[in-house]
Amino acid sequence: MIKSYYTDKYNARRRMNAWGAERRPFLFVIDFEMTQPLVIPLVEIDPAALQYHLNDLSNATVANILPAEPVFERYPMPFSDYLHAFNAVQYHLHAGDTYLLNLTFPTPILTNIGLKCVFDIAQAPYRLWINNCFVVFSPECFVRIENGQIASYPMKGTIAANLPKAEAQLMDNPKEKAEHATIVDLIRNDLSMVSSNVRVTRYRYPEVISTHNGPLLQTSSQITGILPADFAGAIGDIIFQLLPAGSISGAPKQKTVNIIQAVEAQPRGYYTGVFGVFDGERLESAVMIRFIEQTPSGLVFRSGGGITANSKAEEEYAELVQKVYLPLHQFTPSAFAKK
Repeated sequence: MIKSYYTDKYNARRRMNAWGAERRPFLFVIDFEMTQPLVIPLVEIDPAALQYHLNDLSNATVANILPAEPVFERYPMPFSDYLHAFNAVQYHLHAGDTYLLNLTFPTPILTNIGLKCVFDIAQAPYRLWINNCFVVFSPECFVRIENGQIASYPMKGTIAANLPKAEAQLMDNPKEKAEHATIVDLIRNDLSMVSSNVRVTRYRYPEVISTHNGPLLQTSSQITGILPADFAGAIGDIIFQLLPAGSISGAPKQKTVNIIQAVEAQPRGYYTGVFGVFDGERLESAVMIRFIEQTPSGLVFRSGGGITANSKAEEEYAELVQKVYLPLHQFTPSAFAKK
């Protein structure tokens, strides 16, 4: 049943507009390249094939617990390979082709924890599981629409929370400050295309993210705008006009996406796309980061980070690896095998 609701960009947009105008609840899942979106009425979703959880909008059924001896091993790409891609990005940064680029790569993983089990136990506000495809446990909202207001919460800047004076290190880091400011400006411009009275209502506040390797600190901002009274009939137009999400692409957006596709040399697929639910009145959506995918050769965990002209390759590589985690605060790191 779900397969019949995969479509192309044009028809996904049309469906979302039509069902929004009808106030018909639906879920959308849009890949980074926007080549195979899924748009499906909530009543047509089979929980055996797809489950979602976006704050209080959910069809989740918990049926799994962790194995008695959980295993999670990661096998990141060699630093030399990452450095080659990093240097290519630096070339474009110094040439002025881009000011910020989110560079990502897959990391093969080995685990005895199934994708549905990850969905069930994940400590994350935005979760999506599609059987035999992938699981997402994202900390990052894409946009929220409620009472005629649209809000976005871009997340940029990461550090291990257990480091000495971690919050001060993160908040005072010049590279992290510049990266966050660039993304906030980009998202503010994006929201201005679809709404009025756009403003930054909270700027660069820290949030704690739980992982099995210990907590992470990340910084977010809140940006809001006012939508037209008839926004529901244009939900597809609104969402697609904002894609891809600025926090996982860069600035300027289209040129940066072209560089990403050349440097990463493989499609991202649903990783760093967006998913969301319109319940007939409001919309919740998330950026698909913290992403484990089933591939013919095994499981891969996709991760990355923002690169600027002031970035250091060793630090960015460490962040890429650091983000390969399971979002479980109730288990100690010693319970897992790590590589």
